Amino acid sequence: MPSSPVVIGVDSSTQSTKAVVIDADSGRLLAAGRSPHTVTGEGGARETDPEEWWRALREAVASALHASGAPASAVTAIAVAGQQHGLVTLDAAGRPLRPALLWNDTRSAPQAAALTRALGGADAWAARTGSAPVASMTATKWRWLRENEPRTADATDAVRLPHDFLTERLAGTAATDPGDASGTCWYSAATGGYDPELLGLLDLDPALLPTVAASGAERIGSLTRSAAEALGLPEGVAVAAGTGDNMAAAVGLGLGGAGLLDHPVVSLGTSGTVFAATRTRPASPALAGFATTDGGHLPLACTLNCTLAVDKVAALLGLDREDAEPGGEAVLLPYLDGERTPDLPHASGLLTGLRHTTTPRQLLGAAYEGAVFTVLHALDQLPLGESTLGDGAAYGGPQGSGAHERPLRLIGGGARGRFWVDTVRRLSGRAVLIPESEELVALGAAALAAGAASGRDPVAVATAWGTGRGRELPAVPRDEAAWRRIEAVLADVTARAGRAGD
Repeated sequence: MPSSPVVIGVDSSTQSTKAVVIDADSGRLLAAGRSPHTVTGEGGARETDPEEWWRALREAVASALHASGAPASAVTAIAVAGQQHGLVTLDAAGRPLRPALLWNDTRSAPQAAALTRALGGADAWAARTGSAPVASMTATKWRWLRENEPRTADATDAVRLPHDFLTERLAGTAATDPGDASGTCWYSAATGGYDPELLGLLDLDPALLPTVAASGAERIGSLTRSAAEALGLPEGVAVAAGTGDNMAAAVGLGLGGAGLLDHPVVSLGTSGTVFAATRTRPASPALAGFATTDGGHLPLACTLNCTLAVDKVAALLGLDREDAEPGGEAVLLPYLDGERTPDLPHASGLLTGLRHTTTPRQLLGAAYEGAVFTVLHALDQLPLGESTLGDGAAYGGPQGSGAHERPLRLIGGGARGRFWVDTVRRLSGRAVLIPESEELVALGAAALAAGAASGRDPVAVATAWGTGRGRELPAVPRDEAAWRRIEAVLADVTARAGRAGD
């Protein structure tokens, strides 16, 4: 049984809640717990009852605490990191008025287009909020609710993000942080506050919104009596403001704050994500101009088609996902759900370059290459001070110096797949660092909790714990032929989509 204090980090994701119990002094993972959620909806709708998140949080924390062997009295702080962008509407008693609209609910696409036009285009939004309205952003979901369920909107006494909802249940305090707030499209990372003009455009009363804490590690209160009883913890446990899942992952990797800047991260999951904590505030509609949890810059780009799309190709070919080899002359763009980056919402999968000699294993390898190329192409849009994968010395490898030479931190389910890792190395020509820790979001939340309890910078805490450490694989020669081949096909697809007005 640990003699030192422990902290609890919670990752409330789309499908489940994970909780970790961490020795606050050493960073040792004592135990983890997990509880699933239910996502419902058809025809673009994706919803979950927020009460499920609260139930899952209680179950995951109880499971982790029991498995850890730590006494409840040893817990000093708790923090929640949650899925971004979801819209939670509450009544005056703090009860949900309807199921939450999740980040991947696409019904608000018409409202996103209308909002974009209302402010003069995507560039104008990016300059104001860091991001252009798309269906994932919370502002578009509120506009959808206003237009489609006006009675619910009129009855709303509080508007929250998923992590805000859970934090308020813990502490009884309505608070959020700069990181998660930056994904709403009504908060400006440039000014560090809500944008009054945009709130007016959205017909959203600022009194409905939570206070923005200085950082996700700010102590915004202690467990209420009811929350303490529900979790089996003392009332005095500190509650941090918490943050969004991507921001917490950055903390877990030691990025931002007192940690590393301009170190790119590639996340390979159902979707592909690239981000970095940077010195530069982006203002490009091609990027989500998010903030770190302390208000720094965390530009992010997201592709829709990654591991799930490649697994679908493997299933169609009757192959195991690892039974692949480089694609040869074949190019396969696995845009099975359209694509967000590049902006090809009506695209479908494209296969070209077949020969008599093309094998099924090469076709699967071509799907890997198409997905990885798309993610790495998005990476090149991050404002890291130097081109990461562009022409000349910035290709990576031994040439030049700077941001483009730093290892790619590879996370997500794909980081555990041999051929995914091999393909990233071959198409990037860069070293790859694979962190040992798998629950980086929950670990980042635990570091925020430790910051709330001690006053320390959470990134410094995570760095001291070593949560971002891992094995580094050296750079291999970049497959220029494969890169150029896929690049040419994508350029042709993009040009044809532009001519068609897509």
